[in-house]
Amino acid sequence: MNCSHINKLSLLLISLVFSVPCLSDVQPADHRHKISDKAWEENLRKQNFQDRKIIEGVEQNILELKAPYTAEDASVVPISIHTKIPQTEDRFIKKMHVFVDMNPMPLVGIFEFTPDSGKADLAMRIRVDTFAYVRVVAELNSGELYMTKSFVRAKGACSAPPPASMEDSRKLLGKMKMKVVGDVILGEPNLMQMKVRHPNITGMAPLKIGSRIIPPAFFVDTLEITYNDKPIVKASLTFSVSMDPALRFYFTPKEEGVITVKGTDTKKNEFSSTFDISVNS
Repeated sequence: MNCSHINKLSLLLISLVFSVPCLSDVQPADHRHKISDKAWEENLRKQNFQDRKIIEGVEQNILELKAPYTAEDASVVPISIHTKIPQTEDRFIKKMHVFVDMNPMPLVGIFEFTPDSGKADLAMRIRVDTFAYVRVVAELNSGELYMTKSFVRAKGACSAPPPASMEDSRKLLGKMKMKVVGDVILGEPNLMQMKVRHPNITGMAPLKIGSRIIPPAFFVDTLEITYNDKPIVKASLTFSVSMDPALRFYFTPKEEGVITVKGTDTKKNEFSSTFDISVNS
């Protein structure tokens, strides 16, 4: 084989390699993404938004959702929502709905924001019961709706027996941990993370392997986060949030002060915690 033939073969191989689409650029090789879309269009969309227009696909430039294509643990699937507009008095994301189309409880939570949030970004851990799209629908203060979605391959999160660590969560019910990520900068969006200990029982599985007793659902249903008494994030949650609910969110402190988190669960337990914010914290 002469050099010209070798060069032509090399060019052909290179073109084939670079013409193969990345996994993230193609639809899942599974018919279940169509089933998930059907559940959304025929039920969830109408139930939650009636006939309102939802801007999605290439037309929407407000949201980005990151989720694993294949979940390592269906009970603890990390997702992060990134927004592409700042929270200002004139234009801000007022509300964000998070869904998992095929979960027994498709609604994960509804999150309300204010301009004091700085950014309406969120990160959390959720349960994904079967192959499905995770969807985020954001509502602006103008009333416009924007949606993004990401397909996740997972199975059995809501009906799986809880981990052994659940007993610790029951004993430490309502205990919280909070911290600022990085240095505090006044007048800028600062990233904060918090976690509340709670078993977040789905009501769909026994607490012990081999048991036939299935306890009722028992989970954190509200969280309210304020800074110096001004609302930052208000969340209405379901058991589609993982055990020991954890959130990452932003707030914009104009001065030093106190973050307060208050929560309730479905047994009407109340819990709260505070965290001092200073430029040295």
